[in-house]
Amino acid sequence: MMKADANFVREITRFAIGGIPPIGHRQQIDFIFIDEDLLQLESVWAAAGTPNAVFHLKAKDLVQITQGKIIAIK
Repeated sequence: MMKADANFVREITRFAIGGIPPIGHRQQIDFIFIDEDLLQLESVWAAAGTPNAVFHLKAKDLVQITQGKIIAIK
């Protein structure tokens, strides 16, 4: 498996690496992964479309809005 380059990421999501929000992508992404350790936190901060903007949400809501697959990323 190869790492996605910046052009591929922008084409798929519409956002630059470093500012990719968990939702609002150009097309549906069927391979969103959420680290199971995030669910130990009540809330998290996510990118909001630019490398300089974030928003706050509950970790459980991140799972719900993205329909991401919870996996161990260690």
